Amino acid sequence: MYRSPLVDLFRQLFEQFQAKKGTKKMKKKVFTKKRVLSLMIWMIILLGIIYYTTLPAITTMSTQMWYIIIAIVLVFMGLSCYLDYSRKGLIGLRSKISMVAVAAIILFFLGGMLLSSPILSASKYAGLMDIENKEFVKDIKEVDNISDIALMDSESAAVIGQRAVGSLSDVVSQYEVSDDYTQLDMNGKPMKVSPLEYAGFFKWFNNKKAGIPGYVMVDPLENEAKYVKLKNPMKYSMSAYFGKYLPRHLRFQYPTAVFEGYYFEIDEEGNPYYVCPVLKANAGLFGAKDVKGVVICDPCTGDTKYHKVSNIPRWVDHVFDGELMLQKYKWKGTLSGGFINSVIGNKGCKQPTDDYGYRVMGGDVWMYTGVTSVNGDQSNIAFVLMNGRTGKAKYYPVVGCDENSAMSAAEGQVQHLNYTASFPALININNQPTYIMVLKDKSQLVKMYALVNVEKYNIVATGTSQKEVLSQYREMMSEEGIVDEEEVKKTEQDLEKKITVADVNYITMDSETYIYIRDQEGILYKQKVSSDETVMFIQKGDVIDVSYEENSNHIYDLISWKK
Repeated sequence: MYRSPLVDLFRQLFEQFQAKKGTKKMKKKVFTKKRVLSLMIWMIILLGIIYYTTLPAITTMSTQMWYIIIAIVLVFMGLSCYLDYSRKGLIGLRSKISMVAVAAIILFFLGGMLLSSPILSASKYAGLMDIENKEFVKDIKEVDNISDIALMDSESAAVIGQRAVGSLSDVVSQYEVSDDYTQLDMNGKPMKVSPLEYAGFFKWFNNKKAGIPGYVMVDPLENEAKYVKLKNPMKYSMSAYFGKYLPRHLRFQYPTAVFEGYYFEIDEEGNPYYVCPVLKANAGLFGAKDVKGVVICDPCTGDTKYHKVSNIPRWVDHVFDGELMLQKYKWKGTLSGGFINSVIGNKGCKQPTDDYGYRVMGGDVWMYTGVTSVNGDQSNIAFVLMNGRTGKAKYYPVVGCDENSAMSAAEGQVQHLNYTASFPALININNQPTYIMVLKDKSQLVKMYALVNVEKYNIVATGTSQKEVLSQYREMMSEEGIVDEEEVKKTEQDLEKKITVADVNYITMDSETYIYIRDQEGILYKQKVSSDETVMFIQKGDVIDVSYEENSNHIYDLISWKK
């Protein structure tokens, strides 16, 4: 009759345990198949607990799964050796077989690691990214008004987003806004979104039936945030527990999927979803991982659906994570000439800078980063725009200072205020590659804008509004002879019209007082009072001529006025 080696191992463990107790007569009575089965069940339960808590993907591509397998076989090898040595005083055949099995598994794992490394698969790593060479001036259109650049970083978004729920006592007492903001394209405009989270285990336990009631949207252009209350609350999230914990919910439905992350997004109607990219190894067992598709989960119902990269819904923006795209470009830039060249010769090797920004173009979110040589100097040789939905990239050969140098130059202009610069974005102003960034105070609130010329980074302009900083920057370029003075005057013509004042209000925000003037058409014009104190003479019923800059939200920036 066949007996499982596992059952035989457990039987001998029980026999030895009973022998030590000195109950030889009771040994056969105490040791039964039921006891062996019970021990095996407890072992399975232990493995189940490990799986439930660690959630490894059941696939050869998962290093976590390999570590668990190796740990299990090591335990059984140790038990076998202990039994053989304690009973016979030497290592038996079964122990030798288990040791060979462990060695074989470890060698297979190490072999898979070697085959997965760039040493043997450099071409597979380098071939992951599709890059198209482009000319900056022709491909990046000139800007007159900054409307598609997410200048606000996640730290500033978190501060503004918290304000949106700060006055909602029923929300703020039980939930908190997640710090993980996702950059989206909303009808051609950049937008940051973040879900509410349970504020700890007990808050989840008390509210698990009610769910998460909404999320926060932050407009990085207007520095405004709003709380969106959902008709149907979210039950599955990153802050829930047990079966409602999003990674666990997805793991049980997709046991073999290697997830890259869990990104909160909304569709055109404002419905919430989690977009979860799934990776595939392209070199050996684990190497050159890239996105092969996404699982989209409805956090309200728990419904999920897998989409291949070629069939992802148009509203989805976050398929390829920024860190993954930076890594892919680094592989492309350093390994295209082979692994040995990347280590010794470095011929033609280049790499991205250590951070990235966002740009909304053509209905997609693009990630931007500079390209520098592997020698690590403080200058860029090019820029790369990488599409977060398709994974495609555009390469622009533009030489100039790197992002960190530009940030330092901008901070130097306002060093008396101790403002810090956000990571910049790249725009085209009068056919000049230009860094644009915001300057923040210690509270992470946006206070000013800065423009730095990429090629001549001694040209630095700062201002409290986009209009002001653009005007100053163009004047500086004119003085340097980079652009024609007449061209600057032509681009700086403000909009003008005569209005009848229907209402005047003063609002204080962040220790600054703003005047809001409403005309009879319902359009608002706003200006910081400290910029022009004469606006305080404007009264309801006045007929005035205004010079202004348009914004998409119909709250226009007032440049000047006169009766």
